[in-house]
Amino acid sequence: MITNYLKTALRNLKKNKTYSFLNIFGLSIGIVCTSLILLWVESEMSYNNYFKEKDNTHLIKFNWSLNNQIRTYTSTPGPLGPTAMAEVPGVTSFCRSTEGLSTSLFNYQNNPVYSGGRYVDTSFFRMFECHFLEGSPTTAFSNPHSLVITQRTAEKFFKTPNDVVGKTIMVDNRTVYTITGLVKDIPDNSSVRFGWLAPLSLAYEGNDRLLKWDNFSLETYIQTIPGADLGQIKTKLDKIVKAQPATPGNSVVILNMKDWRLRNSFKDGMQSGGRIVYIRLFIIIAGVILLIACINFMNLATANSEQRAKEIGVRKALGAGKNTLIKQFIGESVLQAFLSTVLAIIILASVLPAFNAVVGKTLTLNLLEPSHLIALVSLTLFCGIIAGSYPALYLSNFNPVIILKGLRIKSGGATFVRRGLVISQFSISITLIIATLIIYQQIQHVKSRDLGFKVDHLLSIDITNDVVKNFPAVREDLYNTGVIDKAALADHNPLYDGNSTDEVEWEGKPANLKTITSMRFIGPGFLTTTGMTLLEGKDFTRDADDSTNVMVNEAMAKLIGPGSPVGKSLYMPAGNQKITFHIVGLVKDYVYGDMFGKPDPVMFLGIPSGTNTIYARMNSKVAPEQALEKIGAIMRKYNPAYPFSYEFTDQQFDDMFQNEMLMQKLSRIFASIAIIISCLGLFGLSAYTAERRTKEIGIRKVLGASTINIARLLSFDFLKLVGIAMLISFPFAWWMMHHWLQQYQYRVNIGPAVFLFAGVAATGITILTISYQSIKASIANPVKSIKTE
Repeated sequence: MITNYLKTALRNLKKNKTYSFLNIFGLSIGIVCTSLILLWVESEMSYNNYFKEKDNTHLIKFNWSLNNQIRTYTSTPGPLGPTAMAEVPGVTSFCRSTEGLSTSLFNYQNNPVYSGGRYVDTSFFRMFECHFLEGSPTTAFSNPHSLVITQRTAEKFFKTPNDVVGKTIMVDNRTVYTITGLVKDIPDNSSVRFGWLAPLSLAYEGNDRLLKWDNFSLETYIQTIPGADLGQIKTKLDKIVKAQPATPGNSVVILNMKDWRLRNSFKDGMQSGGRIVYIRLFIIIAGVILLIACINFMNLATANSEQRAKEIGVRKALGAGKNTLIKQFIGESVLQAFLSTVLAIIILASVLPAFNAVVGKTLTLNLLEPSHLIALVSLTLFCGIIAGSYPALYLSNFNPVIILKGLRIKSGGATFVRRGLVISQFSISITLIIATLIIYQQIQHVKSRDLGFKVDHLLSIDITNDVVKNFPAVREDLYNTGVIDKAALADHNPLYDGNSTDEVEWEGKPANLKTITSMRFIGPGFLTTTGMTLLEGKDFTRDADDSTNVMVNEAMAKLIGPGSPVGKSLYMPAGNQKITFHIVGLVKDYVYGDMFGKPDPVMFLGIPSGTNTIYARMNSKVAPEQALEKIGAIMRKYNPAYPFSYEFTDQQFDDMFQNEMLMQKLSRIFASIAIIISCLGLFGLSAYTAERRTKEIGIRKVLGASTINIARLLSFDFLKLVGIAMLISFPFAWWMMHHWLQQYQYRVNIGPAVFLFAGVAATGITILTISYQSIKASIANPVKSIKTE
């Protein structure tokens, strides 16, 4: 029986080559798309699985009530971790780390290399499961200038991944460190990344900032007993924090390691999504595209039903029951799904490198992985059963008497279902087109907004104190190259938040107003170099420190009060005294930190000695390669012990849109795939329609119908379906994208042009898809058409 069914299925595949190809290729594209998304989702969801204690490891964040809103920061005071360990039941361990990665220069035998790492407590080794290949966690920080490095870092420093413990290396051309440990590389899908680890005390050598509650410069991690009540731990930590004079209005957020990658966005002190939103969205898109592929199968199978009517009639007359026929047709569907999966694997192997380039990952197909194999088998069965279910039920219900008498089968119900499925396909495709367009518009809207400074042709160069001291001479030499128009010193990139404080005061400041102000140390010419606008007052002019004069931006001026801020004073505590700053200039607001948000208060201080970067405006008429060669020569002259390290600000600006850019790229790819699959089905249906109406077309041509009239006749039915799809997709797409845009303060308005473009595109695609069949049918010899019919 099974052999007979298999022979029948293969015979039908061979007999209906066009329909079989469209089915198999369409399903394979759907499986490819779904597989790519699931591989990406698997990679995202696997973050931090490397750590066995991930369920009990948490990052402590601080909620601040600032500028009339609640903001959540990772910066925490030094005593928080030890106090939590000592006073909060359920906390078993703590670890503190400097924020982010600290980059230093390491030099071993004249091989200078920059590398990023962390200054940490010794508990870091236990909490984050550092597997020591050489050395021991108990002795790793036995002396102050110890260094624990990873295998990759060892290869960078010493050109070997082993036998490194005991070696010494110069750090920042000042201090000799001893390698006391070699640890296994942490996987790429980890939120905890580092090239080296050093004792936390080194980062604050010579001061007691680790002991102060009013200094927020550390990340704090805790581990809890399994099943600990995090609500109670938060309540106790909040009580401890509020009892401190420096943090009376703060509260904590306990963020589990599983959420560091996926749910790390906060709004008004509460979790507000994060990367998990994109994961959910693309899982839905994967399911939708797979459904579109299955819809194609249903449409083509029911459209091709009359060619199998006699077979069904004979089988029923010979005693085949409805269940037997259903099993046969679903079996044929599963066979086609299997062939589609085989083709999909071949396509996946060829497109995976390109997909990896798009998403910035190193995904592998790895068919021998049980989870991947199970997923592929499940996809195959799902496609086969879902795609074949309706055709099986439809075909098995044919009346054998009507079939064997040669009467035409009534297909009104099937035709209605087919039209409904086509409408569903194009509704989804048009929605994806609109979503792609709006995402693109939102990104361009933000990129083209007035940032308050210019990112193009702006270069940031890492420097040392020696260069800062000699900067007037360095600047002169840079100007003499002819490739630099302007240059100035700064301590932070204008794109980023920089250092901040909540201790700025002024006359008339309300006692209950908590504010946070970004502080920027700059040298003269920084505003003109970056393209910022001085609205009032004067810029800094001295290359020496001027610690009493400051400039503020408009956001800061609004907080200070009405009228011009120039001439007013700001105050900051310094021990038992207050430092007075005189406002000498007002700077136009510029966007930093959150590119989708509004500018926060900024205070510029004329303190070049506190800077670490040269910002240079390159001559736009000079080729970047030529300019960099000349700039590099100057920097090596004044900074010979350090490599020439630089970054383009416009590239840093683009990097700030990684999530949005990824969503745009993926939505564009999947919208294209959805359209391709829909067009495959439409092509098959138009061929079927033209075939069914062969005699009608012949008669119309004999009666004088033109080729254009015939083509219009065949196209009109499908264009009506696309029109209905627009009526469905337009309001749904508007609602969906309107909801998505609400997460951004600065957002584009959804205009009619997007819907007009999507409608025209869908109409054009439909006409192109069915034009071949329409024209082919309209130019056929009518006499031959009538004879063959």
